[in-house]
Amino acid sequence: MGWERELFGVLDDLEQQAEAAYDLERAAELADRSRAEYQQVTLASRLVASLDREVVLEVRGVGPTAGVLERVGTGWCHLRAPGQDWVVHLPAVLAVRDAAERSVPEVAWPATARLGLGSPLRRLAEAAERCVVRTVEGTAHDGTLSRVGADFVEVRTGGTGRVVLVAFTGLAAVQSRDP
Repeated sequence: MGWERELFGVLDDLEQQAEAAYDLERAAELADRSRAEYQQVTLASRLVASLDREVVLEVRGVGPTAGVLERVGTGWCHLRAPGQDWVVHLPAVLAVRDAAERSVPEVAWPATARLGLGSPLRRLAEAAERCVVRTVEGTAHDGTLSRVGADFVEVRTGGTGRVVLVAFTGLAAVQSRDP
């Protein structure tokens, strides 16, 4: 009986070694998979996970823009800050501070998150709110939005009433102020 116990002891030891080797191999495989899957995570999906948080966006042509992230849509986000709101075009975002550590995959986004940049701009145009349209080059157009096209917005400037067309590709953010 002694040799059986010894044999089972050796077999148990071999089994534990095999389990440990498998666990190491599995951990490396999971780490590789995790890195590979993370490449599918978008900035927008991280922002959706950051809704209702105070964040700071570094926006091309505008600089740091801080506020509570209230909404994220396809290609844009909405920040609320004291005395002003920002509709930020995501291609103009250079960096984000204080975002959530997790992300929300696009399939889990609410239907309203699929609305494009034109949607919040049309709301501002309908409300005839005074705002400042800021471009990625740093130009500011102060006035009201009048109409929104497929890839541009019309800004009726303050004193002159001139209409400036701002292409979405050059749009950094629209800043609206509370009255």
